[in-house]
Amino acid sequence: MPEFRNQTISYLTSKFREIGIRPVSKHGQNFLIDMNLLDLLVRSADIQKDDVILEIGTGTGTLSTRMADQAGYLVTVEIDPHMATFATEELDPFENVVLLNYDALRNKNNFRPEMIETIKEKMAEIGTDHFKLAANLPYNVATPIISNLLRTEITPKSMTVTIQKELAERIIATPGTKDYSALSVWIQSQCRCELVRILPPSVFWPAPKVHSAILHIEVEPERRAAIPDLEFFHEFNRSLFFHRRKFLRSVLQSSFKGKLDKAEVDQVMEQGGLDPSARAENFTVDEILAMTELFRHKLAEKDA
Repeated sequence: MPEFRNQTISYLTSKFREIGIRPVSKHGQNFLIDMNLLDLLVRSADIQKDDVILEIGTGTGTLSTRMADQAGYLVTVEIDPHMATFATEELDPFENVVLLNYDALRNKNNFRPEMIETIKEKMAEIGTDHFKLAANLPYNVATPIISNLLRTEITPKSMTVTIQKELAERIIATPGTKDYSALSVWIQSQCRCELVRILPPSVFWPAPKVHSAILHIEVEPERRAAIPDLEFFHEFNRSLFFHRRKFLRSVLQSSFKGKLDKAEVDQVMEQGGLDPSARAENFTVDEILAMTELFRHKLAEKDA
């Protein structure tokens, strides 16, 4: 195993001073300085030689080099040109790395097409049908990255990420809790989630004001394939939680306004044995999936 550089505060401050740059808060630049935790993230991702790894937020390239050494190919994306230049020096010895210097997101709901195409190209190059996300994600884009990777034409086999503890708690939340949300349902409907470790602010530089977490998300192909219309489910699920404190009947009437009248909504609710005065946060993932199908079939029946 090659010798990897330790990303210490003294090294970073010295290197940044030498180059004439400083961490940019708007890019979520908080660098993990505990190498044991960095190695834990890599181990949790279970990187193999037939894996294409996607990293968003290359930073200084410290995590990148560890993953490149184990992966078939690493596609790493960095928005900051100064950081991309910094990381290029670290990654230069690796022939199985492509560093993309742009925003991974085209907008809040879509990835940059060039990034997806690069992943597909590298998958074809090493003859694999899957890829994994493994990254110390910038906090400000963590939610759209995790959520939207499950909506792309290629599906990650797993996602192992360092994110805000609060976001990790929302993803793994259970029905009836304050953190249970559309995001919880969307991810749990298709994946198994494991909270690997809670991280205090002191293991980062600069130290964030919140705790973080390493979260491992394993996509379960059978559960994902059992959802007949992923895009319909995604939109239906979001609409359910848009006004989470409203009663279910009111939420559903609002969601299907112009598509189903009140009597038709009531008919579907009665058919499914749904309590009009219940709230979305009280339904399990499987119950929401079943509810989705009731309304999807009703719309299809009406359009027939």
